[in-house]
Amino acid sequence: MAGKPLKQAVVLAYDKESDAAPRVTAKGEGSVARKIIELAEKHGIPVKNDPDLMEVLSSLEIDQEIPEHIYVAVAELLAFVYGMNQKKGSATGG
Repeated sequence: MAGKPLKQAVVLAYDKESDAAPRVTAKGEGSVARKIIELAEKHGIPVKNDPDLMEVLSSLEIDQEIPEHIYVAVAELLAFVYGMNQKKGSATGG
């Protein structure tokens, strides 16, 4: 079936007090993915489009920690998020 690729989204969270690594806290395809992205944008949470990382993350289960072999990719994602947060903070004077 040809057509537009199905949109996917994966949410990661990390609690340095209880997690050894970031973990998947939500994920979805199609309308669920669109809703996840919409909520993230509404709450000022940066969204990054990375199809290769999405392929790996979407194979994980909810509440599963990311595997060691993708730590570097997730670290790059976190650097992107921190950079976006700093830009947002400097733009608002915070």
